[in-house]
Amino acid sequence: MGVSGCGKTTIGDLVARELGVPFLDGDSLHPVENVAKMAAGTPLTDEDRWPWLATVGTELASAGEGGLVLACSALRRSYREAIRKQAPDTIFLHLHGSKEVLWARTEGRTGHFMPPALLESQLATLEPLGADEAGVVVDIASPVQQVVREALAGIAAVGRPADVAGTAGATGTRPRQFAVDLKAAPFNLDGDAVAWVEATLAGMSLEEKIGQLFINHNNDYSPEYLDGVLENFHVGGMRYRPGPSAAVQEHIRYAQSKTRIPLLVASNPEMGGAGSCDDGTFVSTHLQAGSHPDKGIARQMGQVAGVETAALGCNWAFAPIVDIHYNWRNTVISTRSFGNTPEIVVERAKEYFDGISESPTVCAMKHFPGDGVDERDQHVVTSYNTFSYKEWNRTYGHVYREMIGHGVQSIMVGHIGAPELSRHFRPGLADADIRPATLAPELLQDLLRGELGFNGLVLTDASQMVGLTQAMKRKDLVPATIAAGCDMFLFFRNPAEDFQYMLDGFKSGVITEQRLHDALRRILGLKASLGLHRKPVSELVPPVEALDVIGSEAHRAIAADIADKTVTLVKDTAGNLPITPETHRRIRLYGISGGADFTRADPLAYLDTVKEELEAAGFEVHVFKTAEQREAAGETGMNFMRVLSEEATGDYVDRYDAALVFANVKGFAQEAAIRIKWSSPMAAEIPWYVTEVPTVFVSLNQPNHLIDVPMVKTAIHAHAGSREAIRATIDKIQGKSGFQGTFNDNVFCGSFDTRL
Repeated sequence: MGVSGCGKTTIGDLVARELGVPFLDGDSLHPVENVAKMAAGTPLTDEDRWPWLATVGTELASAGEGGLVLACSALRRSYREAIRKQAPDTIFLHLHGSKEVLWARTEGRTGHFMPPALLESQLATLEPLGADEAGVVVDIASPVQQVVREALAGIAAVGRPADVAGTAGATGTRPRQFAVDLKAAPFNLDGDAVAWVEATLAGMSLEEKIGQLFINHNNDYSPEYLDGVLENFHVGGMRYRPGPSAAVQEHIRYAQSKTRIPLLVASNPEMGGAGSCDDGTFVSTHLQAGSHPDKGIARQMGQVAGVETAALGCNWAFAPIVDIHYNWRNTVISTRSFGNTPEIVVERAKEYFDGISESPTVCAMKHFPGDGVDERDQHVVTSYNTFSYKEWNRTYGHVYREMIGHGVQSIMVGHIGAPELSRHFRPGLADADIRPATLAPELLQDLLRGELGFNGLVLTDASQMVGLTQAMKRKDLVPATIAAGCDMFLFFRNPAEDFQYMLDGFKSGVITEQRLHDALRRILGLKASLGLHRKPVSELVPPVEALDVIGSEAHRAIAADIADKTVTLVKDTAGNLPITPETHRRIRLYGISGGADFTRADPLAYLDTVKEELEAAGFEVHVFKTAEQREAAGETGMNFMRVLSEEATGDYVDRYDAALVFANVKGFAQEAAIRIKWSSPMAAEIPWYVTEVPTVFVSLNQPNHLIDVPMVKTAIHAHAGSREAIRATIDKIQGKSGFQGTFNDNVFCGSFDTRL
């Protein structure tokens, strides 16, 4: 305890390390309203503090026999009594310093809630520990290590000397290990289920134990392929490449019939049922679900995702995504995040989780410690969350605490480094030693297990991502992820090699038996929490008739309703809308895409749907063709200069009444960030024609296109290339229905001209 600048976080963490117990910064427990007040320099009232102090006390009381070190100002005796009311055995360590020492320290601090100007009011508020209060006072003018020694001695004198003496210095800066509690959340297993976990673990060979750590990516639907994976590598889980729902279900049914221990079968239902099978229902993107006041959209997305993936036989959803989209240049999560504030992310992620949890499915939220700060993509390079410890706790930490408390069962760790977080737990850590979270025990053990109290399963993101593979040799990194604190390893690169690397890592001691068995208990515990251990093999996958819900009329109706709600008018500064067949019959239609990506889908296939819907509305549509498209159609002598000279002529306004540009720029994992790539230099489709005719730009995917087309005066974000979204957009362009969607400032990309 103590005023701002006394070193509560630094000393508290070091004391916790010496005692071998978790450390928690009480500031991270403040509700966002309190944080906003403090950041603005406004002192908190007691009415603000009481709920927070109760939470602090509850955290201390629930720490268990091992105890907890928690940093909290606790300036008044009444505040300390509020904490003791929840945790009567609390010992208070008061870090005392003169005003001169404290002032010097607060003047040099950055990234903290408390401006130095409030120091005077804190000193006036401070009530020293009373003679009847269990506590110790240490002068902070001494060197840090001396302060820690005096603190430990004082705690030993006041508290339980035998316990303290037995643990002080035992762990130093080694990563702390946190054993799983299968009877606690999120597993909540009964005695029979725990007994199954222990009996299964006891009956496994070493090779089976190593195999359970892996989640295979099934690149082949043949029985022979599955036989090889299951017989040779004994995997604990699978994810498959999407295909027709009937083929996917049969594939999963065969896999479950051939394994001794039931499989976790994962899918990627980030948009509803789409992405889990070819005929699944696209409901909405995460951003779309965050772009309307109705938080129930996220729940509906989760509900459809749960129903459709469960019908396939999946039981594990790699969702929701709880990243915060702070950097508009980041296109990895630009459509895959619910928004750019922790509040919207928490609200919508809880709704999604509640919706999908209506089905027999567990969730893996992603990507810890949080994407959205760096613009780069972990698929091709390690990226970094550069927030300070305080700022991270206020934002991403808040999201993770809320979702962990809400019951999320597993967390996918991104190949994302967090330099300031790592240095908080490992002071002095060199730049060269900063590792992605998947290899960082200080982030997985000290932060995720320790401070955040996560008891569930932790898995890596895909292990082929260069964000991981650039860190060290593969033979080293495979076991290092488990040693650091991950419980499962997502995808083989070469199955035989990776399996052997993991086995060698255990035999050499990189993975201890304790760490291996703790990971296995979490894996088996997650399976038991789904009731897989109680089900006959014939019931692990639903019957074929269950597939009737996939892409059903009811689910498509939900998708259409959400599309109508979320089509967003970003700007119409020239008053171009409405545009109708009566006022602007002749439409010049431009299609913009990022080119073909790894899915090999036709990047401009959506344009046929746009044309059909416009013509059905009564417009006369003239589709622009690039030089490459015209040449492919049989024209000769084509080049971009010829196309430009034919397109950009003085009679443009005589040929067309309005121009509509539909952009469906997709893709990630192949480049660090996605922007519009025009068909040629000075391309004829770039909206030069905004000065000629009313022009409307519609994005069917990315929200950041205004940085590349600031000249357009009317911009719409439709979020999706589905027929439902395209139809709703065209209706709204005509004024047949109103725009209901909302947007955040990321759409303007930090540039003044995008708002004009």
